Amino acid sequence: MSPAGVAPVLVSPEEYLAGEELADRKHEYVGGVVYAMAGGPFRHSQIASNALIALGKRLVGRKCRALNSDMLVRVRFATHTRFYYPDAQVVCRPTPGDALFQDEPAIVVEVVSESTRRTDEQEKREAYLSINSLHAYVLLEQTGPVATVWRRTSSGFKCERWEGLQTTVPLPEIEATLPLGEVYEAVEFPSGGDADELPPR
Repeated sequence: MSPAGVAPVLVSPEEYLAGEELADRKHEYVGGVVYAMAGGPFRHSQIASNALIALGKRLVGRKCRALNSDMLVRVRFATHTRFYYPDAQVVCRPTPGDALFQDEPAIVVEVVSESTRRTDEQEKREAYLSINSLHAYVLLEQTGPVATVWRRTSSGFKCERWEGLQTTVPLPEIEATLPLGEVYEAVEFPSGGDADELPPR
């Protein structure tokens, strides 16, 4: 990111992708501006990995596949292009082995932190929900076993909230489920909170 008061140097999508193949750390891309991604705590990685495993094992033998955070999602608007690294995604379309990004994810998962909440709930939600293939955008909290799901319906995307370790998020669009007990397995919540301590509505 450029210093305050200095116009950012714009790069093309092609330049960005070429740079990512050589970069030591990940960057996301919004309309020509490249942003370095900050690292997250162990809890973030644990929840993301658990979600990936939970989805992956339910998709064995089916056409859909769960992908980790190394795979980009490209979002194309009329005025600009964005590239994001979601924490996990499910893709149900054939993909070449050397592909660097996906255009048509069916499910996108992000683990929310306070530093990324605005981006996850606003900027990224706007982008992901514009993708025609997307069935659901899943936001997983770190402060308790909670999933917020933006699900496509015949009248547009609707927001759902699922809470508790005994709760299973249905994903009939990909013939799978996401049990929160598996997503939050062995996760230690902040401030000594237990698994039933939920973030405020």
